[in-house]
Amino acid sequence: TVHHFDLLDTASVSALLQEIQPDRILHLAAQSSVAAAWKQPQLTADLNIKGTVNLLEAARNLPVLPRILLIGSAEEYGKLPSDAEGTQLVSESAPLHPVNIYAATKAAAEQLAGVYAAAYGLPVICVRAFNHFGPKQREIFVVADFCRQAAEIELGLREPVIRTGNLDARRDFTDVRDIVRAYVLLLESGRAGETYNVGSGKAIPISEMLDMILSCCRVPVRREIDPAKLRPAETAYLAADTTKLQSDTGWRPEIPTAQTIADTLDFWRQKLKEQSEA
Repeated sequence: TVHHFDLLDTASVSALLQEIQPDRILHLAAQSSVAAAWKQPQLTADLNIKGTVNLLEAARNLPVLPRILLIGSAEEYGKLPSDAEGTQLVSESAPLHPVNIYAATKAAAEQLAGVYAAAYGLPVICVRAFNHFGPKQREIFVVADFCRQAAEIELGLREPVIRTGNLDARRDFTDVRDIVRAYVLLLESGRAGETYNVGSGKAIPISEMLDMILSCCRVPVRREIDPAKLRPAETAYLAADTTKLQSDTGWRPEIPTAQTIADTLDFWRQKLKEQSEA
């Protein structure tokens, strides 16, 4: 059953939870794009902070407290110390230094979850998810954007140029299907009150991801930097230490990056073909 409601409407959130009495909550409702957050800071703060408070408050008033998995982001870590950047994995004990609006709101939501856990005994498990991608992801995210552009070029819908932002940043990319599997395991087996990194443990330059996409293209493609895709501030390097996640759940990523890229590109080829034939 699908229920539609406004996460910012305190009364409707409370009424829905009282009606369905959930024993598990996977909280994914949020502004999820760093780029969009720069453009909509107030909405991002409302959704990611107020929306989370509304959910936590409604949950703590239920007769039986539900287990909650709160999805945060590796962006919360922000800028690493200069001597650590590029040389080590980031563990959950690393200090948080968010450098963008999205990350700051996610860090605030996690802190609020900790308060509700300590004050009311709400069994909340927090996740700091590193970059994930795959078929059906919206093109506001970097790999999906590149794959969409590549598919458009193959279909003759645009000139043979992929426009990019900063290609020097390195990110820990994981197939979304592996990420979801980790969420399910944590919701069942994670320790309440703990925070878990979810990622592959390997940082790949965005330029390398683009190279893999271009190697799958059926036509020659050039690349150009688009100033509109550059962000005011950006974390240069992020890779996950998932020791705690692996120890508590046995999770490991299974799907190779090259396979996910091929699947994502095929998704966009099919979607754009269907749209052009409609």
